[in-house]
Amino acid sequence: MTAELSPRNSEALAPLYGPDPLDLSSVRLRSVHLDWHGPTVTLRLDLPAPPLPLPEEWAAAGVDTVQGQLQFLAVEDLELDTWEPGPLMSVELAVLGESRHRMRVAVSHGGKPGFLRFTCGTDVLAGHISGFRVGPEGEDSGPHHFRGRLGTRLHTTVPDPSEKTFYEHL
Repeated sequence: MTAELSPRNSEALAPLYGPDPLDLSSVRLRSVHLDWHGPTVTLRLDLPAPPLPLPEEWAAAGVDTVQGQLQFLAVEDLELDTWEPGPLMSVELAVLGESRHRMRVAVSHGGKPGFLRFTCGTDVLAGHISGFRVGPEGEDSGPHHFRGRLGTRLHTTVPDPSEKTFYEHL
């Protein structure tokens, strides 16, 4: 299994992470959004520290964390056990079979078996990339500085989970 990801729309991450695959071996999972359209699973998570310099406006705002969403398409065989946000997680990806069009995703923490498991297409989307300053208790409820023009116009913080346009459309 590998914990590296190259989303189909890699240009969403390239300004911060360059062309290399994204390492998902130590990320903070903030939310899991299940959508029957598709069907899809969208993970909102704090990404690893980027190797490239932060955008100037982010550095000026004191941003210390990058957050984004990964959307997995054509989901099947979903299993979700008890989960509490907070600890660092590992997202493991394994391509299935010789066709290389399907993969198995497992999210786990502390070496325990994955609490979230599913199979999906290898076509993954990244979006809603933002920078923020982590709160004293690790919260992400403060101001977010979004990379995209639409995100910048519509949001200054992460919307509530009921905001379908944020969680279902990248």
